Amino acid sequence: MTPTILVVDDDHAFRDLVVEILASEGYRVLEAEDAERALEILSDREIDLVLTDQRMPGISGVELARRVRTSANPPEVIVMTAYGTIAQAVEAMQSGVADYLTKPLESPASLRRLVRRVLGERIEAQPSSGEFLSRDPRVLEILSVIDRAAATDATILITGESGTGKELLARRVHNTSPRSGGAFVAVNCAALPQSLAESELFGHEKGAFTGADRRRSGRFEQANGGTLFLDEIGELSEEIQAKLLRAIEERTVERVGGGAPVDLDIRLVAATNRDLESLVRDGLFRSDLYFRLNVIAVELPPLRARPADIAMLAPILAATNAERLGLPAKELSENAMAALERSSWPGNVRELRNVLERALIVATGSEITSRDLPTLEPASPAGSAAQGAATAVPLALEERERQAILDALKQCDGHRERAARLLGVSVRTLYNRLKQYGVH
Repeated sequence: MTPTILVVDDDHAFRDLVVEILASEGYRVLEAEDAERALEILSDREIDLVLTDQRMPGISGVELARRVRTSANPPEVIVMTAYGTIAQAVEAMQSGVADYLTKPLESPASLRRLVRRVLGERIEAQPSSGEFLSRDPRVLEILSVIDRAAATDATILITGESGTGKELLARRVHNTSPRSGGAFVAVNCAALPQSLAESELFGHEKGAFTGADRRRSGRFEQANGGTLFLDEIGELSEEIQAKLLRAIEERTVERVGGGAPVDLDIRLVAATNRDLESLVRDGLFRSDLYFRLNVIAVELPPLRARPADIAMLAPILAATNAERLGLPAKELSENAMAALERSSWPGNVRELRNVLERALIVATGSEITSRDLPTLEPASPAGSAAQGAATAVPLALEERERQAILDALKQCDGHRERAARLLGVSVRTLYNRLKQYGVH
């Protein structure tokens, strides 16, 4: 699929230059003159990469990056500026941007190389757009439950490890529901800065705080008539949990700095990779909110527990990776497939896709063999036995999560940013987990 790039810059001439360079490479290119227009486009379209100027009237490029990164499946962001300083670069990188580019451009070729690299690092949770692929009987039963629930307005809670496809399942709910003609608004709660969470979710009035130069609708209002997907809902603060509960119960929100309630007509889907019941017991998650969310609850099993899906997904991922990278398609040898099926996959489908991308690049023959694969963490004998034994006692979710983090750090040679991408979580969430589990 051709990547879609959004270029945001109030300098018309420079914006035209960037658009021309990228369009000549075959990308689908959209443009916006400021961050406000960019946010409108991002609310309506699937965008793979945003290139934004830093200094613009109103919302800056770094602030735009922060807002962009709060969606559940955010595009990559490159910040461009004619005022390149180390301080700005650090601020941009802390906002989750993929890279930082100074103006004027060194050359059109340098821009092309940077864009190709950033888009090449983008990892999707599933190989197809909008379709959740599985042969596993448990997952097929989950899909059946989801499809029946989609016809109603019941709240749905999806649990499972990072990378199992929770957002894709939420999109399936939306696409098969009577609300499919409305908006699907996804929010990554783990990426919401504490100081901006209320404004992002519920909106704000003009003058509500410094920098609020106009009224802004929050994610709840943006989802009116459609579906609101709150990913990593276990990361919300107690204060925001209380406001979320009120919004769900009363079907209204109040913008920050406003007094009049705004009526809501939304379907809510929430997801988490954490054990909410355990968080409730520990006093970290409101029990009343948990019961409001836990109407239709489904748990996606990890990839290592469904080997039939590994055998199905691996050839598809290899083929889509080859097409995206412009490489010849290569079959998977029997020994390569056996190695994939024996692995533990702490990063689930995201990790599988990443491994196959690397194998395509390093393979020199006409097929991918086990020699082309990186060292993979084998599934433990106890874990393998548990797949078919109802009497097996599963590890606590916290212990599985801790082990997945350790596995990802090992695979990424201790590089925490790459490990976060592999696990499908924000860097901030990873650092919080490392502190929680005493990992140094």
